[in-house]
Amino acid sequence: MNELPKTSLIQLEIDGCIARVKLARSEKYNALNVQMISELIEVFSWTAKKSVGVNGRLKADDGTPYLRVLILSGEGKHFCAGADINMMRDAGANTPEENRRDSERLDSLFNGLWSHPCFTIGKVQGVALGGGAGLIACLDHVICDKNVKIALSEGKLGILPAVIGPYVYRRMGSANFRRHAMLAGRMDTTEALRIGMIDCIDDSLDESAIVAEILSSGPCAVTAAKELTLGFDRWEGDDNSLRLWTLDFTSRMRGSAEGQEGLSSFLEKRKPDWKPEE
Repeated sequence: MNELPKTSLIQLEIDGCIARVKLARSEKYNALNVQMISELIEVFSWTAKKSVGVNGRLKADDGTPYLRVLILSGEGKHFCAGADINMMRDAGANTPEENRRDSERLDSLFNGLWSHPCFTIGKVQGVALGGGAGLIACLDHVICDKNVKIALSEGKLGILPAVIGPYVYRRMGSANFRRHAMLAGRMDTTEALRIGMIDCIDDSLDESAIVAEILSSGPCAVTAAKELTLGFDRWEGDDNSLRLWTLDFTSRMRGSAEGQEGLSSFLEKRKPDWKPEE
């Protein structure tokens, strides 16, 4: 596998088929500044290119495993306090064109995580405010300790969570998004779990069980599940066309090398080649 991206505010560790990404600006509560955003964009792009979902096989020619899981965490007391205060202050003096470029950078960050071909897991402590809540919304599985507070806090500043909106909206649904965007207050883990913003409350932030579970699924099927879901989200045709599209999708998956391996292993009563030894 090629040399890791050079970063100073992000820590990237590769452990077999697992990429561990840590926000490492703890003295600022991992607030997102331009440098951290740019480094995250690079790391998400690099890990995506090294994934099984993109390459269609478990290992590179040199035997190095391609990636199947990405775990995002934050160093220190808090996961992510949102946008850096200096970046927010600068926004007030920026031209509309400059603010648009900043928004485009943020959009690249969130879309890069939301569309990542790996199964993505978040380990969250402390607070996840504004952009921190946006990161959570882009993940496939979020583990929080019981004291976590999450907020779409932009409304307290007279702005709105528009860039993170599409991802938070998909996570919590229309009514909950509208209510929390207006209230802009901090929700506790009970509320976050109720509305689907998080998936698990565990003070140990132990990801081992969900990692073991996802590694038993076909890695290309994991990536394709995101494609399938996006197809449903964006479908504008009639019901009959949708049914035909799902038939084509199923045929493609069954005819793939991974689909054939999965069906063969089931019939032969053996483990598929993607499932780790226990």
